[in-house]
Amino acid sequence: MSAGRASGAELLRRALVNAGTRVMFGHPGGAILPFYDVLYGAPAPRHILMRHEQGAAHAADGYARASGQVGVCVATSGPGAANLVTGLATSLMDGVPVVAVTGQVPSYLMGTDAFQECDTLGIMMPVTKHGFMVKRPEDIPAIVAEAFHIARSGRPGPVLIDIPKDVQFAEAEIPDELAPFNRDWSAEPAQAKERFATSYVDGKPTTSGAAIAAAVARLRKSSRPVLIVGRGVVSSRTAEVVREFAEATNLPVVTTLLGLDAFPTLHPQCVGMPGMHGTERSNHTISEADLIIGLGLRFDDRMTGKVSRFAPDAGIIHFDIDARAHGRTIRTDVAVLGDLKDTIEPFVRGAEDYRVPKAWWARIQQWRREAAEPATPMDAQQAKGPLSGRQCARGIANVVRRRQSILVTDVGQHQMWLAQEVADADPCTHLTSGGLGTMGYALPAALGAAVAAPERAVWAVVGDGGFQMTSQELATIVQEGLHVRIAIINNGALGMVRQWQMRIHGGRRVASDLGAPDFAALANAYRIHAETIDRAGDLDQALDRAATWPGPVLLDLRIPAEDEVYPMVPAGAALNEMWMEAPPEKVAP
Repeated sequence: MSAGRASGAELLRRALVNAGTRVMFGHPGGAILPFYDVLYGAPAPRHILMRHEQGAAHAADGYARASGQVGVCVATSGPGAANLVTGLATSLMDGVPVVAVTGQVPSYLMGTDAFQECDTLGIMMPVTKHGFMVKRPEDIPAIVAEAFHIARSGRPGPVLIDIPKDVQFAEAEIPDELAPFNRDWSAEPAQAKERFATSYVDGKPTTSGAAIAAAVARLRKSSRPVLIVGRGVVSSRTAEVVREFAEATNLPVVTTLLGLDAFPTLHPQCVGMPGMHGTERSNHTISEADLIIGLGLRFDDRMTGKVSRFAPDAGIIHFDIDARAHGRTIRTDVAVLGDLKDTIEPFVRGAEDYRVPKAWWARIQQWRREAAEPATPMDAQQAKGPLSGRQCARGIANVVRRRQSILVTDVGQHQMWLAQEVADADPCTHLTSGGLGTMGYALPAALGAAVAAPERAVWAVVGDGGFQMTSQELATIVQEGLHVRIAIINNGALGMVRQWQMRIHGGRRVASDLGAPDFAALANAYRIHAETIDRAGDLDQALDRAATWPGPVLLDLRIPAEDEVYPMVPAGAALNEMWMEAPPEKVAP
């Protein structure tokens, strides 16, 4: 049975709608034009024209993180497809579900070095979970359905669908059920999912149930446990369960960079973000713990410091949906493989009468008191003085919290300042590039988040370096009428590069001093309201004006290039070997 015939391009459009696509971010070109042609007059999906394909991938990523749905981006063949690579790698590293649709030269020209031809499937293999080359129009519905399934199943990530131009033109029967799975994934038995990977205890494979029981037993014996929550808590939607568990057991909670919206950062049990620019108390807490319980995180090098000295006296329990994450960077004693939705609740039940010893909390509170900053009001002289990066971050974090906004940060010093100041973000409201560290991410990702959550204000916070990488998306923001608040932390430098050069490389600064245009004038050219702020006393009012402005707004917040991010764990050091302030400058020879 069928409902007539349609082109491959029309089948693709219908299959995307059937898979739940409401909006997609793209840029047209010759090899994908048949698909764009069928969008003419079509009721869905909505297409948003980006100004660069990298922006399309980042926007789809931001949309996915803010909505919890699969983001979709579209590009043509050759350079269009290749420009998606950085954005898809960003999504892969952070576990974000994205489907990328790319046009390809006609199948009869493939392999001839045709105009705008490249091996898209080959290029994308390292930066996607899976890739499809469509050879027949009748295969499109099933391939689209399977791509969406792969993107959101297991550890989420990006999937590629590459479609030659002649396949888009060719016709096929329209199935009654447009996008059937080519197998019944919902009925797949649990044991099939663990055929090639399993939980383990002390290196010995076992069932997830047995591993959970071992984890409970080790928690009960511990006197200095720490719970570390990552992005997996957000993507599995178990944040509330985790919070209730922490409160019931009185566990101290550490939040990774991508887990800052997984647990309230102002909660009395939260000790902050760990790692290279983590809080002093969180790094000390991990270093002196006797048990680490990790929920949905990768234990990446920026978090662990020197691996051989990470939590040297602690056993490691790791809950994760990705078997590759277990033991990849640090020794894992108990690995619980599975979706946190399935594994966290039996763990919680098993530990329901456990309580953290008071002596451990007394130690943590001592670190908290030692690191506390005295609250002193700004005097008149300070108000006339220059802005600081810390002040900018604290002011933005406060306005974001008060108005329950979505915060999207780019990569660099401002990202770390904001991470240290984020206050009680709801799940899916703190978006940043963690694993890949992609400069240029924030502006297009904030655009995608604004489309996904029009009921929330969205703040894009970006350095002057990262902003200049994707600033062309200001045009898209205006065209789509999106009320994105943009704060540029402008120090006239590649700030984090400069800081490393000053502190690690003997003060030898090369290619880190950054020229920039007048950002306010640039915003005005796009018909965006803008303000330039360089005095400390003017910040709060400017942020309040931006928060209530009826349209997109840009703040150029100018800070000294010498402003640096601390604490800082230097490369090769343990977490408890932090620089709390700038060490003496090394003089360049």
